[in-house]
Amino acid sequence: MDYVRLGRSGLEVSRLCLGCMTYGVPDRGNHPWTLDEDQSRPFIKRALELGITFFDTANVYSDGTSEEIVGRALKDFARRDEVVIATKVHGRMRPGPNGAGLSRLAIMTEIDNSLRRLGTDYIDLYQIHRWDYATPIEETLEALHDVVKAGKARYIGASSMYAWQFAKALYTADLNGWTRFVSMQNYYNLLYREEEREMLRLCQAEGIGVIPWSPLARGRLTRDWDETSARSETDEFGKSLYARTAEADRRVVERVAEIAARRGVPRAQVALAWLLHKPVVTAPIVGASKPQHLEDAVAAMSLTLSPEEIAALEEPYVPHALAGFV
Repeated sequence: MDYVRLGRSGLEVSRLCLGCMTYGVPDRGNHPWTLDEDQSRPFIKRALELGITFFDTANVYSDGTSEEIVGRALKDFARRDEVVIATKVHGRMRPGPNGAGLSRLAIMTEIDNSLRRLGTDYIDLYQIHRWDYATPIEETLEALHDVVKAGKARYIGASSMYAWQFAKALYTADLNGWTRFVSMQNYYNLLYREEEREMLRLCQAEGIGVIPWSPLARGRLTRDWDETSARSETDEFGKSLYARTAEADRRVVERVAEIAARRGVPRAQVALAWLLHKPVVTAPIVGASKPQHLEDAVAAMSLTLSPEEIAALEEPYVPHALAGFV
């Protein structure tokens, strides 16, 4: 496993991050396809054995039970100072006023709730899950700065939004001497490359670490175009991300299959290797619900694609409507 700095920060993370949305009580929240605690723990343990030390979850995943499962597993399988725990805030955690968003009240409430569920005194990377249009960014940034100064979080990060919003947040933090975002968790893969237009360029210019979510396009890059899975049939948010009848997307999936067949490797390795070839990408966030998922992810780090193969993978792409946060 390789370890790299998260953007310009001093924080070192593994080149792969284990996404923990897969782990949570299935009947809690809107993720019926999640694995319960007994099913989840072997994946977290195996990730550690493979050298993965970076784990990403969110308060909203499975109504907080993802944080609980991840926190207990990491406490049992690793030393706290050997892992990097990332979680997120924004989504609705309870009905009524102040139960969601990025107000000072919401952030101060949810940081303590996440710490309790994770069973830790601090979170390494505390991220805003989405942009809050109802709260001034100044209020959000100052609250996050206070969270860091209180020792409850070491670094702060952001997730999917417009590039102008992220630029405004970085400028506002600098202007006021507040803690700056060190990372951007955005939606980026071979089937969705709109982030290349502005967000990735901004991150590169500002020294922001990039940790893409859904690097395998919810599994679509790993199977035939018309093939489905139990998750794809029940993942309502995932259905909003892809136009399954788009001919260009089909061609991308077929190119992945062709190159994987020539190389004699699983398709997941090719799709991940393409992402890992991008200099701006720090650590893709990979999910794992089957044993081979982790093995393929680690193997992708050693797969070197030729310039011709990269060009072949990218050639069919056509512009897409913005997705993931709009």
